[in-house]
This record gives sequence, structure tokens and C-alpha cells, in this order.
Amino acid sequence: MKFLTALAAASIIASAAGLAQARDVGPDEALKLPGAVTIVAFDQLEATALALHPGSMLQETDLDEEYGRYLYQVELRDANGVEWDVELDVLTGQVLKNHQDT
Repeated sequence: MKFLTALAAASIIASAAGLAQARDVGPDEALKLPGAVTIVAFDQLEATALALHPGSMLQETDLDEEYGRYLYQVELRDANGVEWDVELDVLTGQVLKNHQDT
């Protein structure tokens, strides 16, 4: 019985930790990023995402923190109406994900 209780507690803690790993960063918090951190300007990140799919239009953008890393997520719609999800590292501008939205 103690084993099942310990297993259930560990499962709850792991689930709570997983939920806390990814979260949206609000505009006020984005302005308060540590001074030592230099991020790529959002318009440059958007330009990078748009360059991946010429003729596309921005649909939505979002700044998130996942596992201690700040990510800029961009949703695009290309000229054919196909939606794309692009994720960029805000510190480097590196494209981390670029896939068709399903």
C-alpha cells in the first residue's frame, strides 16, 4: 500500500512539474527580461519566419518560456492557405521548428 501511495505521489509531482515547464510570457514580463540577456528583435524573428514561406502572412505570434528557454512562436498562412508553425530561439534567432499546422 505504501508503494502505491508513493507511486501516486510521484506521478502527481511529475505531472505538475511537466505542466510548469511551458508557459506564456506576457508583454509586461517580456519587458523585464534580465538586462544581461540580449534577444533578437521580434520584427527580425518575424522576418526570418516569413522568409521561410514567401508570400505568407502572420496570423499569430507568442513568446513562451519552455524549460528555461525563451521561444518565439509564429503562425503563418501562405499564399495557398496552408498554415505553418515556426518556432525560433529568441536569443539566437535560430529556427527550431518549421512545420505545417495540422
